[in-house]
Amino acid sequence: MAENYFGLTDTGRVRDNNEDTFIAQQTAHGLIVACVIDGVGGYHGGEVAAEIARQEVVAQMDHTRGDIVPAMIEAFKQASKKIYQRRKEEKELESMACVATLAIIDLAANQFYYAHVGDTRLYLLRDGSLVKITKDHSFVGFLEDSGRLTESAAMNHPKRNEINKALGFDMAIATDESYIETGQSPFLPGDTLLLCSDGLTDLVDKEVMTRIITQKTTLEQKAVELIAAANSAGGKDNITVVLAQNDKTSQKTIAKMPASPVKRKEPANQPNTVVSKPNQTAAVPQQAPAVVVKKNSSWALVFGLLSLIFLGTTIWLYTRLNAHQSQTLPLSDTTTKKQPDATQIKLQNAINTVKGDTLTLSDTAYKGPILISDSLKIDKDTLYIKTQGNIRLQRDSAYHGPAISLGEKCKNIIINNLIIQGFDNGIKMYNTALELRNVQFIDCKHPVSNTYLFNNNKRITAKIWGVTYRADTLITAKPNGSK
Repeated sequence: MAENYFGLTDTGRVRDNNEDTFIAQQTAHGLIVACVIDGVGGYHGGEVAAEIARQEVVAQMDHTRGDIVPAMIEAFKQASKKIYQRRKEEKELESMACVATLAIIDLAANQFYYAHVGDTRLYLLRDGSLVKITKDHSFVGFLEDSGRLTESAAMNHPKRNEINKALGFDMAIATDESYIETGQSPFLPGDTLLLCSDGLTDLVDKEVMTRIITQKTTLEQKAVELIAAANSAGGKDNITVVLAQNDKTSQKTIAKMPASPVKRKEPANQPNTVVSKPNQTAAVPQQAPAVVVKKNSSWALVFGLLSLIFLGTTIWLYTRLNAHQSQTLPLSDTTTKKQPDATQIKLQNAINTVKGDTLTLSDTAYKGPILISDSLKIDKDTLYIKTQGNIRLQRDSAYHGPAISLGEKCKNIIINNLIIQGFDNGIKMYNTALELRNVQFIDCKHPVSNTYLFNNNKRITAKIWGVTYRADTLITAKPNGSK
């Protein structure tokens, strides 16, 4: 499947050495590894840091099958640790580090997973539209991603190359769960991923990149043309691109009309025949000889009237039944779902992969409202979600389910300092001990709902705890009498 991925790097027209490197290869289990790494910190230091990261990613991912996101996180952490140790051992490398974007592609499942630190980038091309997936971990990147700077202004900003996260900077990556940006998304037939260093994105805008990638050429030709575009614009930095494509044919089901007999005039004394429509594969038995029925106009009229009455009654009953069902169906059955955006996927992954019983979320990692188009699911025995700053969950206009769903396995869940806005049902739970600390519900019809699950046909003795709250709508829920 070598035609599905391709990588290329170039020194550019100004630099003497290339501190970029990349990975574009297949693992032992058929996953595609695509990675772009950009070294920083001196003439040779950047190259050393980038190579350490490349080797660590290859070693970690080569035999990975399940739990892909945790494996990517571990690869980045180990790379950062080794770079940090190396810079402490060799004085001439004391300022080295690197930034990296890694994508693991499972073509069989039509999915891709990514991990990202720094200002290298990951783009997804779908249906002719190029979408930036990762966020730049830099001040200028923040201004651009939040809409305060246009793409053109960001490309020409004097501080565009100042980053605030990198592998090997310090040991914060080991304890800060928001340090590495991660996520996953469908990778559909026809989709293309572009991973690139800032040597491309500082000089070539998204419109030009889209035009090049959508051309009907090979991935190698696209990569060559992208690098040529950056060099034509000045080639001020090393330029690296990796492309990966899902070139499977979309499996579309084509509806066929059932074959039916086609009458045609036959010579006298010839048996009736049946002609099938093209592409019909089932054998059709020969039509039986026609039965001649004498016509009676009065009986035909009565039969026609009865048929019309029966048809009208059937349509009326069907309409009433559907109307009744649409009114009585629960919200969860009528919810229109769409693919969650990257920030929601990132948050769900953080919940799924948290180590221990505490998840700390920062509004610097989750900027702006998190648009929820499918319920965030928690299925851990115990979890304390602690937020720093203002993190807001906001309902997508087409979604009518809960913001957060607590699974049946949950026993002790604490949520701290979270804003939940616009949901029909803020938090849905089952038999769960839930404690809310400084949680704000805005325009939620039902802030919290609980479904109690009891053993069938057994007698129950239970006390259902109440909820106490303050008038400012900041909710604290706990058992009566607790402190």
